[in-house]
Amino acid sequence: MSRPLGFEKPLGMRDVLPDLLKKQRKLEDKVKQCMEQWGYAEIMTPTLEYYDTVGGASATIDNKLFKLLDRQGKTVVLRPDMTAPIARVASSLLKDEPLPLRLMYSASVFRAQAKEAGRNAEFVQLGIENIGSASVDADAEAIALAVSVLKAAGVQTFKIAIGHVGFLEGLFEETVPRKEDRDVLREYLHCRNYVGFRQYVKELKLPAENEARLRELLKLRGGKELIARAEAITVNGQARRAVANLYELWEALEAYQVTDSVILDLNMSSNLDYYTGVLFEGYAANQGFALCTGGRYDSLMAQFGRPCPATGFAVQMDRLLEAVGDTPIKVEKSLILYRASQRQEALELARRLRIEEGKVVVAQRKDEWLAADFSQYTDIIDLTKEGA
Repeated sequence: MSRPLGFEKPLGMRDVLPDLLKKQRKLEDKVKQCMEQWGYAEIMTPTLEYYDTVGGASATIDNKLFKLLDRQGKTVVLRPDMTAPIARVASSLLKDEPLPLRLMYSASVFRAQAKEAGRNAEFVQLGIENIGSASVDADAEAIALAVSVLKAAGVQTFKIAIGHVGFLEGLFEETVPRKEDRDVLREYLHCRNYVGFRQYVKELKLPAENEARLRELLKLRGGKELIARAEAITVNGQARRAVANLYELWEALEAYQVTDSVILDLNMSSNLDYYTGVLFEGYAANQGFALCTGGRYDSLMAQFGRPCPATGFAVQMDRLLEAVGDTPIKVEKSLILYRASQRQEALELARRLRIEEGKVVVAQRKDEWLAADFSQYTDIIDLTKEGA
């Protein structure tokens, strides 16, 4: 028998019950405190944005946007990310503020999912945007802060994988003549389908040297030592500049003392097309999905009339909760049971305990307590027994 429609939720939406929400809020507080300690100020933007501005500037593909019409007939979208809205604000309300801007956020974002995807269509992201700095120091700061955030949240074992859009694009341009083929290879890498990548490279009938360079690409995952290997398979231009950028980045990360938590992954590819340089993803042990994603996006701000470089990252809270584990949060609570005639006394006692001792207190009429569960309370004050 099917359930009534009133109990169903739209595809990809979910309810968050009290115990889980309490854990999520605790984690959010830890993450936000960490970001604030690095000098980032919190900002809030609307849930709805115009499709022609933020919707079009976001890297989310069109069929994943939730679209609505306002009363003026304009198309609006539920924000699919926070980077584009913050770029809008930085180019308008904050246009006279000196750069760089360090902004942080905590917000729900919305992306429509296919029925078979099994993913959330609404999820909470906490993230930062560093707007106005083109130096490798800003990239290193974002990565080092991501490391600090995951540690502050209590993730025991994780790695931040670092790639570079310029290296991948430059190497493809040097080795694969047709753009259509480069797009196919990029998609294979994004899906981590390395078998498909090798097979497609073989089918392209490239010169032996170029085929060997593409096969070597799949091996470029490791520490500082692979930067020299990456340089060896590039000729010049974009890919070689990306290698130089990675040399500088690694030196900056050494200064932050976070290189034990990072790994280079030069076959990393993103489906977000606004990334222009360094990109990175954070993975916990035994988890297949990234906890956080970020990178440099130097072209986005120009779409809002304030051309300037930028970098940032976002943490997805539902995945972070899963990585931290199901550790129960114990809250000490007191229970006051009373009769109707004892209401004044009970409520006054509850008020005093909350204000003077900072306790969590539940005041409950005993005759309305239909299914008593006293296990959650550390202290029970039963006024109905007094004088009985």
